[in-house]
Amino acid sequence: MKLSIIGPGKVGMALAFAVTLRGFARELVLVGRDPARLEGEALDLLHGESFYPAPVKIRAGDVADTAGSDVIVFCASATLEVEDRLALGPKNTRLLEAMLPPLVEASPHALLLMVANPVDVLTWQALRITGWPASRVFGTGTLLDSMRFRHLLSRELGIYPDDVRAYILGEHGDTQFPAMSMAHAGAERIADTPERRAMFRQAATMGQEIYRRKGHTSYGIAMSAAAILESIALDDKRTMPLSVRVDGYEGVNDVCLSLPVVVGRSGIEKVLKPVLSEEEAAAFRHSAEVVKAAIGLCGS
Repeated sequence: MKLSIIGPGKVGMALAFAVTLRGFARELVLVGRDPARLEGEALDLLHGESFYPAPVKIRAGDVADTAGSDVIVFCASATLEVEDRLALGPKNTRLLEAMLPPLVEASPHALLLMVANPVDVLTWQALRITGWPASRVFGTGTLLDSMRFRHLLSRELGIYPDDVRAYILGEHGDTQFPAMSMAHAGAERIADTPERRAMFRQAATMGQEIYRRKGHTSYGIAMSAAAILESIALDDKRTMPLSVRVDGYEGVNDVCLSLPVVVGRSGIEKVLKPVLSEEEAAAFRHSAEVVKAAIGLCGS
């Protein structure tokens, strides 16, 4: 896999480090606004090569160096001056409009993973700008939110987190919701209790809590993106809740939200359509309304 990380700041460099440790990439290109810093980052990573599972060519570069990428990961973002992710929509849409066309021209057959926020809005905008099929453009969505939720549930249940199947769906933002009607572990339903609703609220606000304490989040989202990339590189067919274009599910059309999807070498190989409760379906439609309104504020 040739992987290009656009905007390797705190999140992008945490992702670059996670990728090298996992050993599935053979070439890693870092593209950003500060070439000198990125050259230092590339050298720093290269000096650990003897400890990586497999050799990887790492370099700082520009758009021309990304040519022939298998996956482009977009982490570039305007500065977040408030905790509201949606407020970044207009500025980051302008970034996409400026940066994506040359990247698309250099790697016309790549997959595009959106990490920058508001991820649902930007995934939709990236689809508009690139004209690529929805299977090739997707966002990290509620993957990290869901993993945080599973972690909390696993501690209460005494079950390994990876064996807990509980999804947070909808917007990666304030309108996300837990799909408790289909939560289970070992084929046993996980009951919807007030205590578990409190766990969801804790998981949903964890990013804001980390932001208040350290000024940014990086490791969790980087590990989430690395898991997506590994499933692509190894064609694992893993099921993850990611931000994808929704058309015709629960009456929702022309918007990007998180649903469980199958991730493999060609990108999004299948969008799963779980049967939601009436309350959950209404929450999903509410997420769609909020994200659509945010898209409308970004212009086109």
